[in-house]
Amino acid sequence: QVHMVESGGGLVQAGGSLRLSCAASGRTFSNDVTGWFRQAPGKEREFVAAISWSSGWTLYGDSVKGRFTISKDNAKNTMYLQMNSLKPEDTAVYYCAVDRLRVAPSSAASYDYWGQGTQVTVSS
Repeated sequence: QVHMVESGGGLVQAGGSLRLSCAASGRTFSNDVTGWFRQAPGKEREFVAAISWSSGWTLYGDSVKGRFTISKDNAKNTMYLQMNSLKPEDTAVYYCAVDRLRVAPSSAASYDYWGQGTQVTVSS
C-alpha cells in the first residue's frame, strides 16, 4: 500500500515562500508521475503541478506558473513544491498523490494514493 505524507505547510505573509514535502512509502518511484493539488474551502480540487520520475518533465497549473517549482529526490523518494511570491489566493489545503491511471496529469481523477494534506495560509 502506497502511503503519501505531506509536510511543510503553515502561515506566511503575502510575498513570502514555503516549501512543501511529500514523502512516499510502500513504493519506490521510478517510472511514475506524481503531483500536487490544492483545495480551498467551497472550491473544487485544483491542479498545481506534476512531475515525471523517469524523464523529469514538469507541468504547472496556470495560476502558479513562474512562482512554484516542483522537484523530486529519487534517493529520498520525496517530492517537493517550492512556493514563492505567495498570494492570499494560494491559501488552501495542499495534497500530493500518484497519477495511477496515467490518463491526464492535470486531472485529479487520474490520481490515487492521496495524502492527508497540509494547510497553507497566506495572509494579506
